[in-house]
Amino acid sequence: MASGYILNRGVLTLGIHCQRVCRNVSLSQVREKKRWMKAYTYLMAKKLKLEGPPPPKPRSQQPHWDQHAEVQAFSSRLHENFSLEVLKTAFINPCYLQAELMRRQGLGVGAESTALAMDDNVQLGEKGLSFTSSFLTDWCRASFPILPSDGVKSIAGHLASLDVVTYVARNLGVDELAMSENCPVPDHVLHSTFMAVVGALLESSGAERTGLFLRDFLGPQLIGKDLFDMWKVVNPMGLLVEELTKRNIALPEPRLIRAAGASTVLPLYFVGLYSNKKLLAQGPGETLAAAEEEAARVALRILYGYTENRKPLDFSPLQQQHQQPLIQSISSN
Repeated sequence: MASGYILNRGVLTLGIHCQRVCRNVSLSQVREKKRWMKAYTYLMAKKLKLEGPPPPKPRSQQPHWDQHAEVQAFSSRLHENFSLEVLKTAFINPCYLQAELMRRQGLGVGAESTALAMDDNVQLGEKGLSFTSSFLTDWCRASFPILPSDGVKSIAGHLASLDVVTYVARNLGVDELAMSENCPVPDHVLHSTFMAVVGALLESSGAERTGLFLRDFLGPQLIGKDLFDMWKVVNPMGLLVEELTKRNIALPEPRLIRAAGASTVLPLYFVGLYSNKKLLAQGPGETLAAAEEEAARVALRILYGYTENRKPLDFSPLQQQHQQPLIQSISSN
């Protein structure tokens, strides 16, 4: 009895002590997610699957956007001296003005109030497109002097094409500043906007700086491009015969050099082109005709100086280009 009484009293004393300690301890929730989070996440995922993602929103309609500051930052980022007012006009497309005018008329505002004191970039785009085509043609002719005029026009047309210009414009951030009716900006609108930027630079800094701008941003798009991916030649052997005739070189003679798997599903032939018993070029193909055509293309690349190991294009600053002939003349003396 005495031992049980002592045990009960000790437990009671311990319980009172624990209560006093627990009153001074504040318990906090340690779960990272609430209980309602699972159901809410499931409903939002189901809604996204049924309705699809929300439509894209232009950057100019999102928070923390300052059109003047962004245009000025664009000019500074390219290290070009643009006239800011002209550059702002270069980003205003006619489709945006029409959509904005229709939106204001739909609000029931008067005709005088709905008038927009803004000009579109049509004239700048035409001026930039004309200068771009003429400059790229002259630059390609100077970079590849042996190439015929058809090849020069094809390369210049490739550099000014829709795919190349829109790729360069998106990497420069032109699509973020372009004011268009649709979002994302369509390719043809982005192409005209880039040409308007070129026209704005032509008005602001002159033809010399604009040419260097086009050379530095459109010229590198030739890296890794094959000549005949840009210049479509239907009969390469006929073109090779014509070029060799102009140079008073004997006509090429195709000969089978080696073959593999001729009796299989995937044969491989190597045809070489010889002129005066000298090998001009060789090319592979699944048939003899395809191998002969590829060998003619290889010979044309060598003839025009458009090979993979050709001299790199000159992207040096203008001052260094003027100093190079002087340095070469001094070193020769």
